[in-house]
Amino acid sequence: MDVSFREDHCRVRKDHALENFVILRHMAMNLLKREKTLKGGIQTKRLKAAWDENYLIKILSA
Repeated sequence: MDVSFREDHCRVRKDHALENFVILRHMAMNLLKREKTLKGGIQTKRLKAAWDENYLIKILSA
């Protein structure tokens, strides 16, 4: 998780925010792992989803 989401650099520390962000990261990781049309790692898929709105919609609707 630290390699693809850089968790060690996250400055969220207040109340339950850290736990909430961990849950969101796990959900994102699971969605990206489930998507099989793009060859590449999690970081590549995250970058493509950031640049291409259609790809992001494909990941979220799968």
